[in-house]
Amino acid sequence: MSKTIMVVGFGPGTATAVAEKFGKEGFSVALVGRNENRLAAGVSALKAQGITAFAFPAEAGDPASIRAAVKTARSQVGPITVLHWNAYGGLEIGDLFGGDQAALHRVFDVAVFGLLAAAEEALPDLKQGGNGAIMVSNGALGAISSDLDQAAVTSAMMGLALSSGAKHKLVGLLAQRLKGEGVYVGEVMVYRTIANTPGADGGAVDPAVIAEKHWALYQARGQTRDVVK
Repeated sequence: MSKTIMVVGFGPGTATAVAEKFGKEGFSVALVGRNENRLAAGVSALKAQGITAFAFPAEAGDPASIRAAVKTARSQVGPITVLHWNAYGGLEIGDLFGGDQAALHRVFDVAVFGLLAAAEEALPDLKQGGNGAIMVSNGALGAISSDLDQAAVTSAMMGLALSSGAKHKLVGLLAQRLKGEGVYVGEVMVYRTIANTPGADGGAVDPAVIAEKHWALYQARGQTRDVVK
């Protein structure tokens, strides 16, 4: 039976590495993102590696847009076996006071409402065959820790911390809600910057390491979370 992974929030870091890893393991890959040129380049790069790949432009923070992408991918590629959520709402909210409240809503649109819409739309597919999964990439600022809270404040990343925390909780809720339906939910939280992405520093982690964590969680289908430090 053919398998398809839908990678939402496609970019040059984690999403590319996850697409390559699952593609090399026999999955067809459906790339989803806003930048059509980036999507086209990603499809070409994957095809050059012998991986079947398709592009579906969509806005991760718009439930109607992401639902449409799932439907279109299903019709063109087949049922979605794995939904990988790599989208995030950016760093627009540095301070919780005096900022743009519409921007704060947007980070939650991506972290929570978009993910929920994609999961619900893909759920009939994910429940088929007993190997469906929702795999979520997240940042360490979403963890419950006073040290990380302080880091979010001092680095002016409070909006990102809030949305990552909400996504972290959502992963746990989805895992409990769906475990009786044969759908695995897993999360990889990264405590470092990521190579090939904006803001990467000298301690940046290779995205392939993150992809391997996702693959290991998916294969084992046991623990819900793993970290990269």
